[in-house]
Amino acid sequence: MKFDRLKTIFTLFRITFYISAFTFGGGYIVIPMMRKYFVDDLDLITERELMDMAAIAQSSPGAIAVNIAVLVGYRIAGIFGAVISAIGTVLPPILILSVISIFYKAFRDNHIISAILKGMEAGVAATIVDLIIDMMQGIFKEENLLFTLMAPITFIASFVFNVNVLVLIISCALLAIAQTYLKNTMRGA
Repeated sequence: MKFDRLKTIFTLFRITFYISAFTFGGGYIVIPMMRKYFVDDLDLITERELMDMAAIAQSSPGAIAVNIAVLVGYRIAGIFGAVISAIGTVLPPILILSVISIFYKAFRDNHIISAILKGMEAGVAATIVDLIIDMMQGIFKEENLLFTLMAPITFIASFVFNVNVLVLIISCALLAIAQTYLKNTMRGA
């Protein structure tokens, strides 16, 4: 029994460390990686749980990658799993930034490293587009007209009409709350 728990804790650390060390571009990039390992490969959480955790991680203060790692770790192994996942997620950036800060001048002036980082930007953009497509497919499966229209309308409002993002977030939250309230009221009647 203790061996299984220790194995689970080590797996959490190994996967969060690996994801954090090899994903560049911010918190949204870790979601497809976590899906691959925790949902598809190990079947430790469901896709729905991961999407719910991603929503909570987005709306919580702090780095999304750390927030979602903590939530996944907590779901799988409790408080100790949350702590181990946080350490596994934070350790690679600390190590990488420490090395970069020591050799900052050499990195800054190296054209090869600049080209590698530019190439990574394209990969990050492709991964984010893939994540958006996957999330939209989940929304379409729910067959909820409000949620289906919410993404393109908020994009147009923000991108074309420069509506403040805070206004969009609050509006979408209020619409979702109103829809849930109306559905629950209709069911009760």
